[in-house]
Amino acid sequence: MKIAFLADPLSGFKTYKDSTFAMMREAARRGHTIHAFEQSDMALDGGVVSANVAHITLTGDAHDWFRASVKTESRLSEFDAVLQRKDPPFDMEYVYATYLLELAETQGARVFNKPSAIRDHNEKLSIAQFSEFTSPTLVASDAARLRAFHAKHGDVIFKPLDGMGGAGIFRIKSDGMNLGSVIETLTLNGARTIMAQRYIPEIVKGDKRILVINGKPVPFALARIPQGDEIRGNLAAGGVGVAQPLTEHDRHIADTLGPVLAARGLLLVGLDVIGACLTEVNVTSPTCFQEITDQSGFDVAAMFIDALEQRAGA
Repeated sequence: MKIAFLADPLSGFKTYKDSTFAMMREAARRGHTIHAFEQSDMALDGGVVSANVAHITLTGDAHDWFRASVKTESRLSEFDAVLQRKDPPFDMEYVYATYLLELAETQGARVFNKPSAIRDHNEKLSIAQFSEFTSPTLVASDAARLRAFHAKHGDVIFKPLDGMGGAGIFRIKSDGMNLGSVIETLTLNGARTIMAQRYIPEIVKGDKRILVINGKPVPFALARIPQGDEIRGNLAAGGVGVAQPLTEHDRHIADTLGPVLAARGLLLVGLDVIGACLTEVNVTSPTCFQEITDQSGFDVAAMFIDALEQRAGA
């Protein structure tokens, strides 16, 4: 297969933990050709969606890990699969990219995850579709509503709807210290919608990332455990990742959501679970492949490329 990765600059990859790199390595091992481009490389010209794409060769060196050809313009429909692996922020440029990718689909491109599905599944708000698994949640911009939610639940997490890596997450305990300031800051004084959730004490045991590939869960989750006084388990915020077999309840969540999300065009999803509660549905560029594989021995990248070959018709 010819596989094109829409990703952030390859020079910034940390190959010892990058999931996109793990995908590339497994695809190359199987003899597939690897190509890469960035969001800014795409264009719609004359009704055709194309991109300036480089052919990528993996060197096997952990630091100087790839060679890239000179970028040449190619129609996205020329590839057997286009993988959307651009990290958030999910800003308007990201939305425009999904529109271009969606147009490319009409011209024969096969894009994973499906661009309209990425656009339709806000990673925070999507949990509302599966409320039987969630902690009490409020989505609002109105300060009075947010204050009332805190008054009712006492210990609350406030977070933006477009963040990643734990950025912008605040915990306000029952004393309400800094409640007003946090609400004003996150909502931009009422101009921006945010999420509030009742605090889940089980966070001390980890914020589990459950990967679901083509509707089926990877049998191990990565519990991202907060360190010290930190409330965030995100690896980007200093959390320590520990691979663990899925619990019965983890599997129940994954088995319930997996087929639904796969049918919507989401080949790869990262479900975040704290205790018994679903907290996020990650669809942009879910990670943790290498951490799970290194600790458990289960080859996540192989499972993913198996699914990609099946879906792309290799």
